[in-house]
Amino acid sequence: MNEPTSTPAGVVVFSGMAAEPIDVETAWDAVETEATGAVVTFGGVVRNHDSGREVQRLGYSAHPTADTRMAELAAEVASRHPGTRLWAAHRTGELAIGDAALVAAAAASHRGEAFEACRDLVEAVKHGVPVWKEQHFADGETEWVGMA
Repeated sequence: MNEPTSTPAGVVVFSGMAAEPIDVETAWDAVETEATGAVVTFGGVVRNHDSGREVQRLGYSAHPTADTRMAELAAEVASRHPGTRLWAAHRTGELAIGDAALVAAAAASHRGEAFEACRDLVEAVKHGVPVWKEQHFADGETEWVGMA
């Protein structure tokens, strides 16, 4: 009879909120190792429009539990993606057009695993971390996104 084999859960190299700029190079460097066959990165960038309106800048606010919740979610993603290395950061504060608001990276032996883990991580952060976005439009109006 063969003994069941298990692959260790993925590793969360870093997850958290960041008041300072974040970039994909930092994420890539953190997850890449000699065993890595693929690194997939994601950069959610502030764009200059939303629903046909011109956006000038964004402000991100986070609940005090955001870091803890992000760590929990990243650990859940790691458990679903054995053998991966994960990194994710979400900005807070005022961001300009072109700034990275969310950066994530996943490293694995093969590209399919890295793509799946990175997408899972991004979706978990976007849907599960208590972060709110205030959009500042060119016409002077503002709109909060993510407020229930």
